[in-house]
Amino acid sequence: MDKIKVWDPFVRVFHWSLAAAVLINFLNEGGDTWHRWEGYVAVALVVSRIIWGFVGSKYARFSEWFPTPNRLIPYVKGMLQGEHPRYLGHNPAGAVMMLFLLTMVLGMGVTGFMMGTDAFWGEEWLEELHEIMAYTLLTGVGLHVLAALIESRRHQENLPAAMIHGYKRLPDGAIELSQAQPALLKDTQN
Repeated sequence: MDKIKVWDPFVRVFHWSLAAAVLINFLNEGGDTWHRWEGYVAVALVVSRIIWGFVGSKYARFSEWFPTPNRLIPYVKGMLQGEHPRYLGHNPAGAVMMLFLLTMVLGMGVTGFMMGTDAFWGEEWLEELHEIMAYTLLTGVGLHVLAALIESRRHQENLPAAMIHGYKRLPDGAIELSQAQPALLKDTQN
C-alpha cells in the first residue's frame, strides 16, 4: 500500500496540543491563573496555525483546502447523493469544521481576556457568552471526533492515527493532483 506524508510535524503537534489545551481548560474552568494562561496558549497555537496556513507544507496551506463555494457545494451535493469522495488533506466539510473550531478558540480567548480587564470586569453577559462559546466548542469537538471516526470507517483509513504519524494511503493507481485542482481522490475500492 502506497502512503504519502500529508500532515507535517507542525500540524500534528498543533492538533494534539490544542486538543490538550481545550480539554485542560474545560476541566479547569474556574478562571484562575492556570485557566487564563492555558487560554493564552490555545490562542497562541491558533495564531501559529494561521501563519502556518500561509507558509507551511502543501496540505497545511489554506490554498490547498480552504472551503470555497467551488469546493464546498459540489462536495455537499455529492454527499447528499450518497457519494463519499476521499481527500488526502481536509475535505471541504472538515475544513469548515476546522475553521469553526479555530474561530471558537479565538473568540473564547478574546472574551476571556476581556473578562480580566477593568472595562469588562464582572460583566455577566460576557461571562455567559464565554460559557456558551465553551460548550459550543465542545459540541464542535465532539462532532469533529465523530466525523473522523465515521470517515475512518467509510474509507477504511485510521484518520486519528494519520494525525499522529502523518501518513495517509493513496488509492491504487492514484496520482497526486496539482494544487490548482481539489485534492479529490475517488476511492477505487468503494
